[in-house]
Amino acid sequence: MNLPKQALFYITNPISFGIYSSSRNINKQFYFIFQARFAAQENKALKEQVGKMMVENAALRKKLAETEALLSQEKYLDPAIYNLLPARPTGLNRYLKIDKGLSSGVNIGQAVIFEDNFIGKIINVSTNAASVQLLTDPDSKVAAFSQNKEGKAKGILLGQFETEVLLDKILHEEKISSADLVYSEGTEGFLPRGLILGRVNQVMERENEVFKQAKVQPIFDIRDLELVFVMVE
Repeated sequence: MNLPKQALFYITNPISFGIYSSSRNINKQFYFIFQARFAAQENKALKEQVGKMMVENAALRKKLAETEALLSQEKYLDPAIYNLLPARPTGLNRYLKIDKGLSSGVNIGQAVIFEDNFIGKIINVSTNAASVQLLTDPDSKVAAFSQNKEGKAKGILLGQFETEVLLDKILHEEKISSADLVYSEGTEGFLPRGLILGRVNQVMERENEVFKQAKVQPIFDIRDLELVFVMVE
């Protein structure tokens, strides 16, 4: 009987071994698939968590920048004298859009500033938003002056629909040079005297002419601002 048993063992053993090996391979494949799916789910969860953290981090940075702007503003214009309403820029095309309107006390004609710089004035307002006409707008006209060690020059600052504005109607004998700061005269009523309007980039004059002109550049890029401030009554 031993001989048939041994023969049967030799016949069935490779089959059993093959079934055992196949079972192990199938188990390994299922385990690999399970692990791959688990890793994919875990990776997705990690990506979602990282994305959430990035959004929260951006919000914190924005909040910090706004807080710094609020604290900085008090160094330039006394809040006991000027009633300044902080507003967030929400868009920029021809006009700067802000997120404050009639419900916050914003009205047409009010000045919009940043630190001691004049940004523009409110020309359109709704319940919770407003539009600001910038100095670069072709309809913008502001009485202005520049000053240096040699003297003072007066003129009208005209918008050009570009990054520069033009200081026009400067008397030929008045002193003005490149890099001079240009300030508001304050004759418009809505605008205090002495706010910065920009810096002289180039003086243009011709012989035998009564007036000369100067190109003026803004001090900063409006697109970089987290907050602006409306001078409300």
